[in-house]
Amino acid sequence: MKNGDVAEGMLLLRDGSSAYRATGEELGLPFYIHLLATACEIAGKVEEGLALVDEALLIVERTGERWFAAELNRHKGQLLLRHGNTEAAEELYRKALSIAVEQQAKLWELRAAMSLAQLWRDQGKRTEARDLLAPAYGWFTEGFGSPDLKEAKAVLASLIIA
Repeated sequence: MKNGDVAEGMLLLRDGSSAYRATGEELGLPFYIHLLATACEIAGKVEEGLALVDEALLIVERTGERWFAAELNRHKGQLLLRHGNTEAAEELYRKALSIAVEQQAKLWELRAAMSLAQLWRDQGKRTEARDLLAPAYGWFTEGFGSPDLKEAKAVLASLIIA
């Protein structure tokens, strides 16, 4: 998908996912389902992406493998926001943030805080958004060239009140 061929990427992800599922193994499966859901989102197939994220969350619930739960909830919120469901998106962002904080998963915490901060910014809650995102961003001491930290810095810059 990085080369721009989303359809080919989706086909490869579907084939790989099917082959993995055929083994009966579920370890790591929510992550791989999430990759396909992301491809669906890129392709504009938001409903399919949402169904895939829901499937991944059911596997998380069934297996107890929660390392990716925060990101799945954040992504579900992102998909619902594309449908204009801001209340559900905010609830899922808060849930993602809570899970990430509980797990001390700083990257997932940053992503959830960023999503919630962007939502609040768009609702005119700039101070609340900055107060939420600044500490999550401030925790990091390196890696500022990474896409997530670059995006967080840009979001923080968009929250400066003149």
